[in-house]
Amino acid sequence: MRILLSPAKKMRVDVDFLPCESLPFFLPQTAVLLQQLRGMDYAALKALWNCNDSIASLHFQRMKTMDLQLGLTPAILSYEGIQYQYMAPRVFETGQLAYIQEHLRILSGFYGLLRPFDGVTPYRLEMQAKLQVGNTKDLYGFWGDKLARRLCAETGLILDLASKEYSKAVLPHLPKSVRVLTCTFGEEKGRKVVEKGTLCKMARGEMVRWLAETNLTNPRDLPFFDRLGYTFSARHSSGDHYVYLKGGSDHAPSRLQSP
Repeated sequence: MRILLSPAKKMRVDVDFLPCESLPFFLPQTAVLLQQLRGMDYAALKALWNCNDSIASLHFQRMKTMDLQLGLTPAILSYEGIQYQYMAPRVFETGQLAYIQEHLRILSGFYGLLRPFDGVTPYRLEMQAKLQVGNTKDLYGFWGDKLARRLCAETGLILDLASKEYSKAVLPHLPKSVRVLTCTFGEEKGRKVVEKGTLCKMARGEMVRWLAETNLTNPRDLPFFDRLGYTFSARHSSGDHYVYLKGGSDHAPSRLQSP
């Protein structure tokens, strides 16, 4: 099983806490993107990044001196967004770190696909950015089916905890032989399940923590997730789509299956 997760915009540098174990698999493609970005002026980059002057200036300077192979931070420690705060990898035990290294994959507009202990440097490039590279009009075109093919070489089962912006770079390219599990974290409003962005990010990070703590490898155990006030709703779920409702009561009780 491979768990897909989105990156975060805010990143840190930490070369001391835990060492990197490898370089990203798609580093040659990342170098192509970096060259393309370096050929753009400040105004064009600011528009591409869709940010204020303070953030644009920071990343413009970072890009000028960026080294893809030196002074790197493990990807899992580099991202600082809400879902990574709730995952809290800095307090994982050894076995939990081994679990995420094996099962977790982080999607990235700049790096493509990352293992948790691949070394990265801070960047700003969202997957939906309209960056033209060669004959491709955007990053979805640039990455094409590369990320999906890499995942297919690793597994036949994917748990998609990524946002739609990032899932879109993988799911359309997967063959039917790969089973994809999706999760919805929401609240029941009338007859609809409504998702809220920040709460979803919190739940995704918390689920990765739960998966690592329980060493979960059997998808039949996914309904037992019950953190942050969420419970599995069999009534709203179907097939490979798992729905968790905040404050709900329609959930699977009991215990986890053996791996």
